[in-house]
Amino acid sequence: MARQFDQELDKLKKDLVHMAKLAEVAVGKSVDSVIVRDSDLAREVITDDINLNRLELAIDEHSLRLLALRQPLATDLRLITAALRITTELERIGDQAVNIAERALELNSSPPVDLPIDLKAMAEMALDMVRTSIQAFVQQDPRLAIQVCHRDVEIDILDDEYIQKLLSEMIKESRWVVRLHHFIIIVRNLERIADLATNIAEDIVFIVEGRVIKHRCEEWMSTPPLT
Repeated sequence: MARQFDQELDKLKKDLVHMAKLAEVAVGKSVDSVIVRDSDLAREVITDDINLNRLELAIDEHSLRLLALRQPLATDLRLITAALRITTELERIGDQAVNIAERALELNSSPPVDLPIDLKAMAEMALDMVRTSIQAFVQQDPRLAIQVCHRDVEIDILDDEYIQKLLSEMIKESRWVVRLHHFIIIVRNLERIADLATNIAEDIVFIVEGRVIKHRCEEWMSTPPLT
């Protein structure tokens, strides 16, 4: 029975990692669909989102079944309950990718504009946070998870900077207002992806240490873990 339970937990972890990969790919494709103006790629992101939704439901069902039938304790219990939250965050990351892809379809139907921001750089920062949070999950490494929290501050600063640049460009080029507004929303989507990656990182600390650090990353770094 114990071995079977361990196998079921391993499957849960693998399914979460697989879902994270799908979410990561969706974000990458959505940003590429904007940068290279590829509407087919954008439509692919929108169509493939159903796979993320289905996987979320499957993982949630698996998690709830483990809770009901196995009655896990301590770390195992925290892992399963956190998995329910992590799937929600990953599904929302996929939704942000869909939002970006939908903006790409709008933008690609109009002439391109000269952007005062590096959208690719911001997307890579957000994606790196997603990757690191999942790496922290796989390795059960709370210190790695905390790095994600720290990166969220950086992307918040970049978000404010990019929004201000786009607003300034709107004032200078009123004919581009609608298109630049689409880019403002894309920047907001990327900032939201970073927030969701941070939520996952906070869940990792909860799984490993049994400590809730929501909104308190810096405080956690200066206090000893629970024993």
